[in-house]
Amino acid sequence: MQSTEPPSDGHAEVRIVAASPEVARRVAEVLRRCFAATEQRSYPAGPDGGTRLDLTVDTGRAAEPARSWLDTSRSMEDSHRRK
Repeated sequence: MQSTEPPSDGHAEVRIVAASPEVARRVAEVLRRCFAATEQRSYPAGPDGGTRLDLTVDTGRAAEPARSWLDTSRSMEDSHRRK
């Protein structure tokens, strides 16, 4: 069952859909190296096969290189608001 409530501030819900569980796990591992994340939840992707992984990432507890990217993204967002 999917939650209808948005994630708390600073968090993002991520869904990974891949042809195989191994590919989905690799993508989740990269995200966990960049952000603090919850344990992934795995589901069948659909009637044609595949795997879906869901996890929540905490953008407030980002590691490099995500931290640099987030800082740049925020400063660009702020400059657009000032115009």
